[in-house]
Amino acid sequence: MSNTLDDAAHLAAQLIARRWLPRSHPLVRRALIDTELWAALNDRLAAVGLKLVENLYADHITVAMLRPAEVAVFGETGLASNNNLDLPRDGVALLVVLWSLIILPKRQRQIARTEAQAEGQGEMFATDKPLPLASSVSPTLSYRSLLADFGNQLGKKMRLDANLKLLERNGFITRRAEDIAEGPLLDLLLDYDVLAPRVLDGSLADVLARATDPLAGPAINAIIAKRNEPEPEPEPEPEQDMNDAAPTQAGDAPETH
Repeated sequence: MSNTLDDAAHLAAQLIARRWLPRSHPLVRRALIDTELWAALNDRLAAVGLKLVENLYADHITVAMLRPAEVAVFGETGLASNNNLDLPRDGVALLVVLWSLIILPKRQRQIARTEAQAEGQGEMFATDKPLPLASSVSPTLSYRSLLADFGNQLGKKMRLDANLKLLERNGFITRRAEDIAEGPLLDLLLDYDVLAPRVLDGSLADVLARATDPLAGPAINAIIAKRNEPEPEPEPEPEQDMNDAAPTQAGDAPETH
């Protein structure tokens, strides 16, 4: 038991110090399958007002504040704000745009590949396969396309560059020369189940549909088109044969002895 608690304390300390850890980290991999270590880690974090944040579609895990700790640290006024990272309004708008252009296509690719793998497995040799790594299916965005498509709405080049640096510093994105890629926290700290319907069913979908990025643009348009497809009408129930439905005549009943 003591070894488990020591490992939990070690992992908790690393998460607090580094803010996120890859799922491939030896202690993280152990915690994901060891229920005792997982519970001990959650207890350690909860003792200082934190909780674990992870999902199957992300390559990292991180920590976030529990609600009572948020109230204690930020107060009621802070909880009513749109973020607690001091992101400016146009920085939050940029974050949502980047999340939409990167995470929405990534999630669709992960699900599609998983379904394809399941269909391709024979009954005799079927095995549970992990989801594709986020890094292998997550699209990168062209900075030039982002600036051309959304620069005017997001404060033009100077503000866009400043906010990209701020989002990179906070772990939401990474920069690769002229490309923008998913950072460790982009798919962790924004709730997909809450945000995806708001984006795809709201006015932002029309804006995203005009994206000219060579990778994200077609992917977003495919997602929107599929979402807007009418639901197939249910097949009519077959009519019942009246002869089959007719009650058995008393005289036709089999004799009983």
